[in-house]
Amino acid sequence: MMEKETCVEQLISYLLDVLPEYRAEAEAVPMDAPARRYLLRCLMNVWNPRRKLPEAYFALEQQLLSVETREKEPVDVLALPEKEPGIALFQGDITRLSADAIVNAANSQMLGCFVPGHGCIDNAIHSAAGLRLRAACYELMKAQGHEEATGQAKITPGFALPARYVMHTVGPIVRDRVTEKHRQQLRSCYRSCLELARKHQLRSIAFCCISTGVFHFPRREAAEIAVNEVQEYQKKHGDAPRVIFNVFQDEDRDIYEDILG
Repeated sequence: MMEKETCVEQLISYLLDVLPEYRAEAEAVPMDAPARRYLLRCLMNVWNPRRKLPEAYFALEQQLLSVETREKEPVDVLALPEKEPGIALFQGDITRLSADAIVNAANSQMLGCFVPGHGCIDNAIHSAAGLRLRAACYELMKAQGHEEATGQAKITPGFALPARYVMHTVGPIVRDRVTEKHRQQLRSCYRSCLELARKHQLRSIAFCCISTGVFHFPRREAAEIAVNEVQEYQKKHGDAPRVIFNVFQDEDRDIYEDILG
């Protein structure tokens, strides 16, 4: 593979060919490596899959992201200690997890986050997986013909991620107070992902904290729903996958530690 900096510049060039409206902004970005890599991420974030990229772009992007995945040192989820049978807890970057599937908290468009460099998990997963993930989601949604319903889930390959698959689920948005409908929708997110995991005979699935970020579901109640749904599902199905609850903030870690005892 060519040097990373050269690779990044070539990928930026490919993207600016299909996103010419960003060329002036891109030319103002400093030439140091971190700034150029961040520019690449931002251009990836705003790419619309209706604007066709050459196959050479995807091949080169896969090379770059595969190197970056190795540098992040993937975590084997089956080696994580269990908090209780069939359930483990991991604090850190979900894109490091070498699981059969990781779960993405998506929006109803199911195309990833279009805000350049945004800190949401949707953006992080799509940025690490590469634009083939957005393209795959686009084809799924085009075939479906309408936005994804809250509580449902779709599955795609993981592409450049260490995870084999990504499950995309739309959590409930809490604007004022939590209602029973919100609770049912959040339960459905977990059940839908677990059903997909069983259907595809997956051994492990890593859940993010669905709906607790910009969707404003209270963290403690969301965690209680998540753990309860997983425990009940595993009791009913002997072939249920091993579940890893992925948290990023200390507050969420403490909540899950408390619930799981």
